Formats: sequence, structure tokens, C-alpha cells
Amino acid sequence: MKKLIPALIAILLILLIGGGAAGAYLYQKYSYSKERADLQAYFSLDSEEDVAILLNHDFLQEKGQLRDGHCYLDLETVHLYLNDRFYVDGNEKLLLYALPDEVVRIGLGETAQDGYVAAYESGGKAYLALDYVKQFSDFDYTLYTQPNRVVLQTEWTERKTAALKKDTAVRLRGGVKSEILTDEKKGDRLTVLEELENWSRVQTPDGYIGFVKNNRLTEEQTETPVKDTGYTPWDYTGNTREHKINLAWHQISSESGNSTFPGVVEGVTGINVISPTWFSLYDNEGTVDSFASPDYVQAAHARGLEVWALVDDFSHRADNGVDPGQVLSYTSKRAAVIDVLLSEAKRCGFDGFNIDFEQIPETAGEDYIQFIRELSIVCRQNGLVLSVDNYVPINSNAFYEWKEQGVMADYVIIMGYDEHWGGSSEAGSVASIGYVESGIEKMVEMVPPQKVINGIPLYTRIWTTAADGTVSSQAVGIKAAYDYLDAHGISREWDESAGQYYAEYESAAGKVQIWLEDEESIAGKIGVMKHYGLGGIASWKLGFDDGRENIWSVIAGFLTD
Repeated sequence: MKKLIPALIAILLILLIGGGAAGAYLYQKYSYSKERADLQAYFSLDSEEDVAILLNHDFLQEKGQLRDGHCYLDLETVHLYLNDRFYVDGNEKLLLYALPDEVVRIGLGETAQDGYVAAYESGGKAYLALDYVKQFSDFDYTLYTQPNRVVLQTEWTERKTAALKKDTAVRLRGGVKSEILTDEKKGDRLTVLEELENWSRVQTPDGYIGFVKNNRLTEEQTETPVKDTGYTPWDYTGNTREHKINLAWHQISSESGNSTFPGVVEGVTGINVISPTWFSLYDNEGTVDSFASPDYVQAAHARGLEVWALVDDFSHRADNGVDPGQVLSYTSKRAAVIDVLLSEAKRCGFDGFNIDFEQIPETAGEDYIQFIRELSIVCRQNGLVLSVDNYVPINSNAFYEWKEQGVMADYVIIMGYDEHWGGSSEAGSVASIGYVESGIEKMVEMVPPQKVINGIPLYTRIWTTAADGTVSSQAVGIKAAYDYLDAHGISREWDESAGQYYAEYESAAGKVQIWLEDEESIAGKIGVMKHYGLGGIASWKLGFDDGRENIWSVIAGFLTD
């Protein structure tokens, strides 16, 4: 027995030690870690001025800046997520915002009414105060510090929430050993972003996204946040017409060209707007060249036509080196152009403008749309129609900002031609039916269809492809194209894919090809335009019709239901 007692004691000690070790192991495995996360790293903050941005339920890669207790975002971030109508003039150091009846402006570095700097420049970027941006925008936000973060809300959709049963640590990852992000109290409500098997991914009201155990959540419900941003949208309604538009362009290259008006409208029926090419940017200082004539306007009005004067950016490009980017990037130069245009409108009594800026570089896209905004204010105040010409929309010219044009302008015009143009490396249609429809389809995704006018060509091109593959072409009016076929005894056949008649023959110079525009091809285009419910049709140009009066009766068919 005496020998047995030490053995039992040893066994008991082994069991106690083993049990202790097991308990320690189990405690270590299943107990909650008290380690806290590095919040500067969690919010990816590199300096004391950096501000993390939580937009709705996602952290942005972009960072804000903390300055004098206010949060600032760079212009690109403001445009991307909050409001793309702010414009910074880096030349004259101004921040501008276009309202329907005025441009609100403040200098970069200037103090706003509430005592903070509205915007400043740093490192080649402009930074805007969220307090200032919010005056014009539909969002809400709360700024927190230590660490710096801003919680932005632009969506007020349904979300799932839950209350905490007890005081709980929100952890970086799901698991008891994960670091603690923040501590929440019993009864606090969290947004449930994702429910997993044992843990849920949640968002706290003050900008943390982490995990809590499912058994800590109760009172789950779906709720819609109350929207209380204090924002009321402005009304940018301008001077659109209640009827459909049938516009024809009249190319005028000098003051004497105004005298051709009676001749070019002879036999033309159905149009209700004429757009003479009167104005051009003359130099890079904001000077405008003008051929405008009050007598022309009176004659047009006598025929029941509105006059929308065209303004271009290319007529003096070769002679004077006009760079529209150099003009439009200065607020004072844009104002000079607009002042001249308004003065001429009052002097001549015409009804509106047709802006035909075709040489805008992508780098000047924001300057261009700001010009449209500022011109729209003048037009709105003076009862003038504002229409804007555009290439057929494709990704490469998206910087023309069609959606914003659709807000500011009365009409957005698609120049629905030049599918193949004088500089093309291969022969082809000027405006095939598919090309026309794809342009319209894309435009009405961004602009209300009743504001969209589609331009059609009253011309085609006679293409010649030489034996060495060299391609050349000549633009001719509708009648001239048919006269060419007759003179050379060329037959034509209907090309279903192009929605046009097609003709070709071998000449001494090479292969000649023509995709014809005529009553039938134009009727097809009108069918597409009616299908999409467009607000108007435009024709380039008067004189190209060459007296084919039934062309105008077909075009006028667009005005009927």
C-alpha cells in the first residue's frame, strides 16, 4: 500500500498538469484576443493630414485632406463620386459652379462665408472643402478624427441592421483571435453587410467595417435611412420648343454669302429652323468673327423660319492658329466670347445658337462643357435656344460630356454622317443605317430623346481606289451623284446592310464606288429617328439637295406622327 500511494500521487500530478495544459491550450484557442489593430494601417493613412473615405459601404482608394478642422477632396474625386459640375480655372485661380441663372465663383484660397477656405491648390491639384461642395450637392457626411476618416452617404436604399445584445468588440476579421478595431455598446445598431456561418461583416455608424459574432446580434430588421441632406435640385429648363425641329444648315463663308438665302431656300419646304454659319473663334484671346445680318434674320422670319446662328471653332484654325483649348480654359475669354454672341443676338434679333466646336482636344473637355454651361445661362435669361453639335458618340469623344449637354442645352445634335470621310483610308458609306442607329441609341442613353436632333447628309462621296490602293473621294450633292451615274451609265442596286443604293464601276483611275443618299435612304433614317422618339432632324446642307424638291417632302415627313 505504501508503494501504491506515491504512484497514485504521481498519476494525479500528471493528470493535473495535463489538465492544466489542456485547459491552457483550450483557453488560448478559444478566448477572445485583446490585441488592437493598427488603425492608421487599417485606414491606410500615411500622414496626419490624410483622411480615409468611406463612401456608403466601401472604402475608396482616394484620400481626403484635413485642414483647419475641415475635410477636403481633390477635384477628380469630387467629380467621380459627388458632383461633376464644379469647375476649376487653373489659369485665373477660380472655382466655379453653374446654376441655372448665375455662375457662383470663389477664388482658390479664398475664405467662404462660413469662415473656411472653399478650395486650395496643392501639388498641382485643386482641393475642395466638403462643406462647400455640400451646398450644391446631394450627399451627407460626418468627419471623424483620431484616426481621420469621413463617412459619406450618397445612397439611401434599404439596408439590414441589427442591435448588439451586449458590449462587443468589432474585429478586423472573423475569428476570436483577430485584432479589435473598435468597441461598441449594448444596444448599438450596426449595418449588416454580409452574414456568414458564425460571424457577420458589419459597418459601424462612425466608419469601421469589421466582424462580430452572429450570437451577439439581435433585433435584425430592414430599414431605409432617412434622407435629410437639405438638397433641392435646380431646374435647368431652357427654351426647348413644343414642336419637332426640322433644321437645315446654310453654309456662309463671308458677309456677301447672306445674299444667297433666297436661292438656297427656293423649293425647300417643311423646315422650321435655318442655321447660318455666321460666327467663328478668330484668335486665342476670345475674339469672335461675325457675318451676322439682321436683314437675313428678317427675311427668314418672314418665311416662318427661326434662325439659330452657328458658332464654330475651326474656320480660322489654319490662318490664326486658333486653339479652342487656349480660349476656353480662361474664364475671362469664355466671357468675352459669350458677350459678343449675346450682343450680336440682340443686334440681329435671331432666335438661338448652334455651337459647332469640332476641334476640342480631350484635355480641354472640362473647359468646353463649362463654356456650354455659361452660355446656357445667357440663353436661358434671354429666351435664346441653345443647340450643340456632336460627332456620332463613341468612347473616344466622350469628353464632350453629352449627358451634361443634355441638362444645359435645349438640343443635342448628332452629326450623323462622316462614317467615312475625305481622309478615310478606305471607301465606304457616309452614313449607313447601322451607323446612324448606333449613334442615336447611344445618345438617348444619356440625353432625353426629345432633346436629341439627328443630322443627315444631303451628300455622298464618289470614291476612287487606285491600283496601288490609294483612296480618294469627292463630296457631291444628291442630284450630282445621280447625274454622275447617268453620265457614266452606271447601274445601282439596293444595299440592305447600308440602307442605301450602291453603285460601282471600273474607271481608268481605278475602282469607283458610291453609296447613294436619296429619298429612300433618308426615309429609312427617319424611321429610326421616329422609333427612338427624337425631337428633331437636321440636314447638311442647303444647296446639296440640288433642287430635288421631293427630298424635302420626305424630310418633312419626320414632323408627322
